[in-house]
Amino acid sequence: MPEIHIKKRFKPFVEDELPALSKGTRQLVAHPREEQVCPHHLEEACTLIIGPEGGFTEYEVNKLKEAGFEGVHLGERILRVETAVPVLISRLFGSTF
Repeated sequence: MPEIHIKKRFKPFVEDELPALSKGTRQLVAHPREEQVCPHHLEEACTLIIGPEGGFTEYEVNKLKEAGFEGVHLGERILRVETAVPVLISRLFGSTF
């Protein structure tokens, strides 16, 4: 099961807590305006960051990239958070039949 963290203060979280939480994992930030498509069927541990409705600000995306995260998207349609979470998890860790 995924472990979920909800944080209210962005900069202190990215700078002080995130490095320890994401150490040794593939680091992804889901953002609708990124160029890279979200990968499929990861075989490795992953730290996935999903932003608020409407996405992250440019500053926030840049801070996450500075911290080593790669930006990914799910396609042209922007999804609500409650839809994006299960779609991302099933895409990243779903099995192929």
